[in-house]
Amino acid sequence: MTKGRVTVIDIAKAAGVSKSTVSLVLQGSSLVNDGTRAKVNAVMRELGYVYNRGAANLRQSGSKSKIIGVVVNDLTNGFFAELAVGVDMVVQSAGFVQFLSNTSESLDRQREVIASMREHGISGLIMSPARATEAADLKPLVAAGIPVVVAVRNVPGAKVSSVVSDNREGISAGVQHLASLGHRRIAFIGGFSDTAVFDERIDGYRGAIAACGLELDEDLILPSAPSRAGGVDAIGRALAIAAAPTAAVCFNDAVAFGVCDGLRAQRLEPGRDFAVVGFDDVIEAKAAVPALTTISVDPQGMGRRAAQLLLKQISAGRAEAESIVSSVRLVVRETCGANLAGGSNRRQA
Repeated sequence: MTKGRVTVIDIAKAAGVSKSTVSLVLQGSSLVNDGTRAKVNAVMRELGYVYNRGAANLRQSGSKSKIIGVVVNDLTNGFFAELAVGVDMVVQSAGFVQFLSNTSESLDRQREVIASMREHGISGLIMSPARATEAADLKPLVAAGIPVVVAVRNVPGAKVSSVVSDNREGISAGVQHLASLGHRRIAFIGGFSDTAVFDERIDGYRGAIAACGLELDEDLILPSAPSRAGGVDAIGRALAIAAAPTAAVCFNDAVAFGVCDGLRAQRLEPGRDFAVVGFDDVIEAKAAVPALTTISVDPQGMGRRAAQLLLKQISAGRAEAESIVSSVRLVVRETCGANLAGGSNRRQA
């Protein structure tokens, strides 16, 4: 068996059939009997063969693929819609078409959509990995020489390029701002604990709590789904703590919006009775009532940078891993209470 990419010849040898028979199976030809078809398909699954449908078409036309795959973990989160817009701005101007898919945090779905994209001969892939994605999940893409850029969530050990935000600095800035307003019990709310981005943001939280001379209370770290519903659930748990927090830095803006919803459900007003800081600065953050104080990441800008990096690798004909860490900044609006006369009405523990 040859090393690297599995070929039609490898499949033919393993299945004990001719190369032409394998080709007929791939084309769905009725000339192959069901038994042989099943045998060939079983061997392809066993060897991990991916039929590059796009490449087959391209061999006939003599052209090159102009498709970029974009896979995100949660398209219901406005951040990823903005990220995709940023990607499209760049790839469209370069003559490429974006093939967008949502995994809803499912590793199985992620494998399916990537396999489908490979069948259509994508030139490269930009992805925000589903939770629990490991380096081994990306290894087949690397082995096939397909340029890959992971965005937002890094995958430790994966030999692919990445574009992420400065997670530690962002959360640290949020904590320090809340501490400067007089808060002593500051919670960290939201995020799946099995992702690298969660680890980085928690590191920023713990470091800032120490730097501000505050006591670290692990009960104030409340993971949840990184969604609006997750924020509602987590703030309910936070307010049930005996020495409840008076402020929170949130994993992302979606969680922060949920926290605001949960506060109002308990007749508490964000920015007046409880301070909230998000992370992302999605379009809705500025228009929200009250406007959301958040860490600005510029999701469209991140999408543009990821696309530029991918196109650079496609043009170079090689996928050398590069890492970009985007700077972040605190945008002070209303939910932290800083803009209220006399500051926020804090409930000190």
